Amino acid sequence: MTVLFVTNHVPPDRRGAFAALHRQVPIELALFGGRSQHATGSVEDPGVPHRHVAQREVFGLAASGGYHAVVCGTAGRVALPASFAGARRSKTPFVLWSALWAQPRSPGHAAGALLLRRIYAEADAVVAYGSHVAAHARRRGARRVHVAPQAVDQEFWSQPAPAPPPHTTTTFLFVGRPAPGKGVEELLEAWRASGLPSQAAELVLVGVAPQLEPEDAAEAHPPADPQAIRNFYAAADVLVVASVPTATFREPWGLVVNEAMHQGLPIIATDAVGAAAGGLVRHERNGIVVPSRDTSALAAAMRRLHEEPALRRRMGVQGRRDVAAFSFDAWADGMSAALRSHRS
Repeated sequence: MTVLFVTNHVPPDRRGAFAALHRQVPIELALFGGRSQHATGSVEDPGVPHRHVAQREVFGLAASGGYHAVVCGTAGRVALPASFAGARRSKTPFVLWSALWAQPRSPGHAAGALLLRRIYAEADAVVAYGSHVAAHARRRGARRVHVAPQAVDQEFWSQPAPAPPPHTTTTFLFVGRPAPGKGVEELLEAWRASGLPSQAAELVLVGVAPQLEPEDAAEAHPPADPQAIRNFYAAADVLVVASVPTATFREPWGLVVNEAMHQGLPIIATDAVGAAAGGLVRHERNGIVVPSRDTSALAAAMRRLHEEPALRRRMGVQGRRDVAAFSFDAWADGMSAALRSHRS
């Protein structure tokens, strides 16, 4: 029987992940839409059987008894409780796919905290983005916790991009959405505090339009398609992910990290980035991890990687090796293991 997989949208890289899972376990996506949370947007066709639904329709699907299991993520206000309640009604195994590694602090989240804790405790299995999410789930009573490592299209993101024109500057790159949790203001503050001369270093921002000063030696670009983003990685020397925690957001992962590593970039990330907390970005191995909102530490990391090109190259090579394990098949293996575990 098919597994019902409830999610809000499918970003380009998730298309390959769902295809890998569908090869192991037949799935049907129930897509309820909403705003994309990925820099590369979302796709029209997810490439596997799917239907478009309103969040409230999910209860009827999950309660129908026509599925081998029900999987639902943490996005949306109604989809998760509807999926859980419907699965319980039909006595269908329920798997929570969790991105959370801290409890959001807002009136709406506070009201649903008790229900979410119940879902953690009663779900037949929980699938986590990484070890950081798995630890959070276990603290809330989850059992049978599995990790499905976040992945991108390795073949696409590792392809050589057009050779950039020769440059003598160190290019620091940011790719993301205009959201408070992305830490753009903190990044600009750190950039200005770094003291790096404009003739030696530059900051390039893609997907955001902050207020820049003429002396910033920085340029901003609008959101770009995946091929253009890959070209930005190829022309850069370092990716900076300056995310900060907010009342309602803590960066679940940051797929830009995977993408950039496939192009051989070292990473500067804050400890509020899931890819750092979850074990992909490793301090002094393939990048530098700094405390969130610590603009002095962020500035120092940028100065260091500017001044040590050999360190940049070493970290970039190591990052290529490390990210190879974060594949679509590895994600599908983690998810299918969770779907099997409720039988044991």
